[in-house]
Amino acid sequence: MNITRGIVAKAQKVVLYGVEGIGKSTFAAQFPDPLFIDTEGSTSNMDVARLDKATSWTMLQQQIQFVKQNKPCKTLVIDTIDWAERVLIENMCAIERKKSIEDFGYGQGFTRLTEEVGRFLNLLQDVVDAGIHVVLTAHAQVRKFELPEESGAFDKYELKLGLKTSARTSSLVKEWADMVLFANYKIISQATDKNATKFKAHGGQRVIYATPRPTWDAKNRFGLPDEMPMDFSSIAHIFETTSTSTPISIPTPVEESPTVIDPAKIELAIEDPNNPFPKDGADINYDGIPQALIDLMKAENVIPSEIQSAVAKRGYYPADTPIANYGDNFINGVLIAAWSQVFEIIKEERITNGAF
Repeated sequence: MNITRGIVAKAQKVVLYGVEGIGKSTFAAQFPDPLFIDTEGSTSNMDVARLDKATSWTMLQQQIQFVKQNKPCKTLVIDTIDWAERVLIENMCAIERKKSIEDFGYGQGFTRLTEEVGRFLNLLQDVVDAGIHVVLTAHAQVRKFELPEESGAFDKYELKLGLKTSARTSSLVKEWADMVLFANYKIISQATDKNATKFKAHGGQRVIYATPRPTWDAKNRFGLPDEMPMDFSSIAHIFETTSTSTPISIPTPVEESPTVIDPAKIELAIEDPNNPFPKDGADINYDGIPQALIDLMKAENVIPSEIQSAVAKRGYYPADTPIANYGDNFINGVLIAAWSQVFEIIKEERITNGAF
């Protein structure tokens, strides 16, 4: 049994949500060496590092895996998590050929959504374990709450997650985070008459709240003040003391003999009319293929004929059927949603055909 004392240096998990236009993206850009997965174009006018817009749930997961494996930044920012939830719902509906999450049956769709969000947070936890901070931005929504022990109801700001109260995605994200920060404008109302029946609002200072109140969700594990100016300097000390760089002893890899490739075989493969790969410089025709699928293809250097061959091998469509003629349900529910399985078939065919 190993017992340790003191603060454990680790990367942090932050959720930053707030009202529209408060400056969530600008605030997130102040975290150490941030890399954005910008889903809404919020950083178009900002000088930040960003990955290509994820056009599918599969592509979003691939981008996170890339960050986990290559560690190109110190902070990964997903801007926004409520957009990611919408893409996940679209992915679920495409796989099951449903028009809406309501079509899964009473409560089943939201139960599956909660399970998938849990897996997504586990993937982000892997990024944190790799020493990279994760920041999730989100929009705020106002919902009416009623407490069991109190009469009456009141409005409360919370994460804009979950289409219904039965969805637990908001709770999962809040439980996962080390800190949940709520950003809002601080408005002060002042009476304009002697009887205090009329009021005028003034102020508008941007602030962040780090502790919960009846009218908003928030939390932190670092003893932060209840209210702070919306400036990264208010929380910068947390990230200055959580360096995760630990010396690791890596054994020297055993050098393997390089594989000798016969140039004649390469030339024959290029000249072979049955070879799926076009010659260098040849244009690839993506006409009629959805952008979400094109993005996945380009990431793995997959060309249309390879998909057509893989689809024909499984007996879905003849090999000469253009991808543009595939059904939308098949493209979204199979090719995009199950891209990893499709690409495995393509890799097997590449080995069989001697393409490398």
